[in-house]
Amino acid sequence: MLATAVVLAVGAAGCGAPQQNPAPHIDAPAAPAAASGTGSALTDTDVNAWLDGLLPAALDRTGIAGATVAVVNNGKILTTRGYGYADTGAGGNAAVPVDADRHLFRMGSVSKLVTATAVLQLVQDGKLDLDTDVTTYLDFELPLRYERAVTLRHLLTHTAGFEERIAGLIGTDAGDLNLRKALMTDPPEQIYQPGTVPAYSNYSNALAGYIVERVSGTRFEEYVQRNVLDRAGMPSSTFEQPLPAALRDRMSNGYDTSAGPAAPFEIVGTPPPGALSAPATDMARFMLAQLGEPVGFAPLLDRPTRELMQRPALDAASLGTLADGPRMTLGFFAEDRNGHRILGHGGDTKYFHSHLQIYPDDRAGIFLSLNSNGSGALDSHELRESLVNGFADRYFPARDDQPTAGVDPATTAKHAALAAGTYESSRAIGSNFLTAIGLVGRTTVSVADDDRLLVEPGPLSDSPALYEEVAPWVWREVGGQRTIAMRATDDRVEAISFDSAFALLPVEPARAWEVAVPVLALSTVVLLLTVLSWPVGALVRRRLGRAPRERAGRTARILSRLAVAGTLLAFAGWVLSIGSIMSLQDVPGPALRTIQVLQLVGLLGVLPAAVRLVDDVRRHVGWRRITGSGLILVALAGAGWFAVEFHLLAPSISY
Repeated sequence: MLATAVVLAVGAAGCGAPQQNPAPHIDAPAAPAAASGTGSALTDTDVNAWLDGLLPAALDRTGIAGATVAVVNNGKILTTRGYGYADTGAGGNAAVPVDADRHLFRMGSVSKLVTATAVLQLVQDGKLDLDTDVTTYLDFELPLRYERAVTLRHLLTHTAGFEERIAGLIGTDAGDLNLRKALMTDPPEQIYQPGTVPAYSNYSNALAGYIVERVSGTRFEEYVQRNVLDRAGMPSSTFEQPLPAALRDRMSNGYDTSAGPAAPFEIVGTPPPGALSAPATDMARFMLAQLGEPVGFAPLLDRPTRELMQRPALDAASLGTLADGPRMTLGFFAEDRNGHRILGHGGDTKYFHSHLQIYPDDRAGIFLSLNSNGSGALDSHELRESLVNGFADRYFPARDDQPTAGVDPATTAKHAALAAGTYESSRAIGSNFLTAIGLVGRTTVSVADDDRLLVEPGPLSDSPALYEEVAPWVWREVGGQRTIAMRATDDRVEAISFDSAFALLPVEPARAWEVAVPVLALSTVVLLLTVLSWPVGALVRRRLGRAPRERAGRTARILSRLAVAGTLLAFAGWVLSIGSIMSLQDVPGPALRTIQVLQLVGLLGVLPAAVRLVDDVRRHVGWRRITGSGLILVALAGAGWFAVEFHLLAPSISY
């Protein structure tokens, strides 16, 4: 069925319709609890042995070509290690092992920490203010929906309210990399009130980077090179794309898997949020600078500004009770574990996957980057999680017992009942045809044991997770360490924060899976059967020697047939286009407009289909033809409803 293909195009193959069942009894899952005890001593000998025992086997198991790691502690670079290959030799040349001091890896969104540091430098110098309307710093207009001003504080905490953008995110052609032009061309819609909903946004960080460029009077790449990278002692790191000639032969290849060919150098369309290339040794120096212990170099920030950057940047006045969950600092995610304060940031390109964490109170940090996706869809993510969580559990186990539940059972039961439902990510596209991808990746929250919540899948996981309330509207994973917080009114939960820059929002009833997918599927089936019936009907009439169809109602019949064909061609076009876009391949605007024209033909075809039905009834043509005309009308109406509800006909085709 074409309807099934539409869903598959946006990744729905593994997502069943969410089920609302009676409150079950759920045994607590075997999730990792907080490690306890004194832990191992964080020495170069111990950490090297631990890494050597973990990473080589993990690379072999997952099909990841290479990894580079750095660990810092007590103001020193404790170790930098390379594993696997920077060049597997797939091109016929000799294989080249990863050298942590020499080989550059792409940092992806870890780059955002450099951009945030640059912003804070200008705040420190009095040239920028975190709470001033950003439009005062820009030389172009932002199409903002809400009256509340967007500030740098919002940009750095992913709460400016912008929808997601995909086009131009990562490619292979450097072309004319112009940050201002990229930001001005089809900016994302603002779909949330500023400061209220965490919604991860590359555009926000890119805008912050452009403000650095505007206020400093220096091209962004040059400013951060001189004021952040060189200042931190990172001479082999750069935001330049392509790489400077002196660094090109030091770049690790990127791979899908270690058995495949090397991928081209990736070009990030807006450099501030993701273009950094760096070796592990330089990233170690960056961690030390963020810990306030630069090795032989000037501090990046003075102490008050560094502490400002590293504490939560929004409070309950802005976020409401979401502020009781994980919150962004001015650049860092809160990634606490075992009772230790951990600030971090992950980053992904198409082929490189990185993660950086610092322990400000423990004077330590770890950095990892992988140069391949791996054989499984989650291999790179799971390996990163395993490494950083294993590091925390080995060297920084729990100091104190986890807090016990502190909400009375009646209140918890009420809160659980309000929370039950289906949710979608705040990181979304809500203004155009890609709204349809919101049908996948949804989360179902249901009541278990009357006062616990079963979250399927669990946040940042592909497995269910069980939560219990430990404070009003704050829930902790049973047997685990994740925390979620909710913001609610008297009769519904408005949002669930599960990570510093991400939230879950209730799905509108009209867009529920149980409504949208059956309408789409049944409409598509009816329209497909209709098309198949045309040649079959003609053949039967010819074989039986029946007279051709009468001319009465011919115009309505032709127009409704065009609508049927247009709708099916449009759905096929959306399948191909959305699939390409989600693979980070651009789709030309004229192609999308053509699909919209076909979709519009289908929608307008409801009118002649209705005329045809009325005419068939008036002429008493028989119940079979009347039923067929009625089904066509209902199918075209259903397809049209889906097109309108999911913005397939929206004027904007920017993505």
